[in-house]
Amino acid sequence: MARSTVTIAVLIASVVQVANARAEGLAPYEITGDGITTPLTGAPGDATRGRALVLARTTTCILCHSGPLPETRFQGDLAPDLAGVGNRWTVSQLRLRLVDASRFNPDTIMPSYYRNEGMVRVARNFVGKPILSATDIEDIVAYLATLRN
Repeated sequence: MARSTVTIAVLIASVVQVANARAEGLAPYEITGDGITTPLTGAPGDATRGRALVLARTTTCILCHSGPLPETRFQGDLAPDLAGVGNRWTVSQLRLRLVDASRFNPDTIMPSYYRNEGMVRVARNFVGKPILSATDIEDIVAYLATLRN
């Protein structure tokens, strides 16, 4: 019984930490030209984790984009193929596209993954919150930058 109480306490503490991190708001960033040069987290992301996030059908890329991901069936076809995206855009440009794609095209259907205000048609669970964390953004950018062919 004591062991399960400790486990529950640890889980609650984890949820509170995540909620507090979300409540703190977005990491500050500066747009320079057509990109965000400095990582939102202060450090480059993890490309392996980024690849897993790109494949997650719940919130990200593969819903609309296709790419060099042969193990994934039913890739999106609403948006450009991700193959070669690391050659088409710099890391800084990729970062801004994920943070707020509407800066490039106000009519885009791509979500602004790192905004928490001024948005329309937002699912209830994302009102006032970004869809992805700063770490998620950096991990996805790290992976997309590897897609050179």
